[in-house]
Amino acid sequence: MKVSMTNGTLNYLAKLDKQHKEANLLFMQDQDKTVAYYEGSEPSVFEEGREYEIVDSAGNLQNTGYVVMNNIPVSDEGRPLFEDRFKKRIGSVEGMDGFQAIRILRPVQGNTYVVFTQWRNQQSFEDWKNSQAFEQAHQNSGPKHKEKPSFIDGKPYITKYQMVQLEQ
Repeated sequence: MKVSMTNGTLNYLAKLDKQHKEANLLFMQDQDKTVAYYEGSEPSVFEEGREYEIVDSAGNLQNTGYVVMNNIPVSDEGRPLFEDRFKKRIGSVEGMDGFQAIRILRPVQGNTYVVFTQWRNQQSFEDWKNSQAFEQAHQNSGPKHKEKPSFIDGKPYITKYQMVQLEQ
């Protein structure tokens, strides 16, 4: 399964949506930043999209909710280890109240993976972040861990969005 994302103004992305109804695009915003998200087996409809392959997934993406993307640069030699960690995860995030979906996205170009999680609302994400399950899931590589795993090849960063529905 393929994923493609692109940024643009809401007006511009709305035009893409009208031109490509079959693509079932999802949209998310953070203040003035808007992202369009495509997931499927067909080629992307974006001319300048960021392309990914899904390494692992759970849940169904919704057109409502709160999205957190953990962008993690991974070294070439560290890719198998990074991916294996997620494939072997306990699945504690899936059991959290408010969880909707997770996608582990491998970049087609570049080295920045995206751990994409979708929640019912921001409070659901905060509850996860402050839970014992979060602590256990991140005990060897989380935000409080002093030494970053060897596969990290740069500074990870987080982006957060609210899903938006376009007017038809």
